[in-house]
Amino acid sequence: MKIRLPHAPYIANKIAIDILNCGFVTMLKGLEPIVKVAEDLIVADIKQETALEERVTEILDQNEDEMEFQRVDRRSMFWLIKKKLAHEFGVILSYEDRYNEIAHKILEISWKTGLIEYNVTENRVKNVVYTAIETYVANFQGIEDDVAEKISNYKRKLVPGSEEYDLIFEKLYEEELRRRGMLV
Repeated sequence: MKIRLPHAPYIANKIAIDILNCGFVTMLKGLEPIVKVAEDLIVADIKQETALEERVTEILDQNEDEMEFQRVDRRSMFWLIKKKLAHEFGVILSYEDRYNEIAHKILEISWKTGLIEYNVTENRVKNVVYTAIETYVANFQGIEDDVAEKISNYKRKLVPGSEEYDLIFEKLYEEELRRRGMLV
């Protein structure tokens, strides 16, 4: 599943918490530096994919008349062009492979900059990071649904998309993440 920009800080926190709790990694400078490394790498990855998708949209818009004449499905063409340009933009399209690559980069930077130490295989630590990403991605829709349900039970009805709704949603979302051990 595609990671959206607002989720980057939450995923980064989940990664740091899981590294802290795994029992075989020593954090030398605390949680925050690892959260920063993870968030920076996740945001960079999201921005790469966004740049790719913007370029694909430009190409589609430039060829709109031809596509309409040929009766080409825009979504199918979007995917074909995205697939063709992905390597040029440095985007891995398989989410499993992408999360694995991000996990490897987080581990590598964290170790090289002296944020962590471990005495197990690199792959074992990388799997902790990968699993943190996968777990968050697998659960975030359920968490959002739970929060939306709580808000719908408020006596005063809030309008989705309003500033007040968004503030309350974010607060409840963070509380739910804390409750599930995904945020400190």
